[in-house]
Amino acid sequence: MALAAFGLVIYYLRKTEDHATRLHVALGLVGGGAIGNLIDRVLYGRVTDFIVWHVKEHEWPAFNIADAALCIGVGLMLLDMLLTRPAKSPA
Repeated sequence: MALAAFGLVIYYLRKTEDHATRLHVALGLVGGGAIGNLIDRVLYGRVTDFIVWHVKEHEWPAFNIADAALCIGVGLMLLDMLLTRPAKSPA
């Protein structure tokens, strides 16, 4: 699944315009997160969550850098969709 996601990221990256920096960064984060989780699966047989944050009695869910990159990348893609207006075609 990670290889398919990475393949789609590369395909979409090639279709984007050169000045779409925010989308390029988002796609890089998504692709990097997918490859990071794939490396974990190949080397360790599972994705390893290793960052756990505690504040007093509260504990946030554990995560890894690849998951964080994926989430930030998807968020940037959503932001890009909201902020980028399609060009109006002449009527």
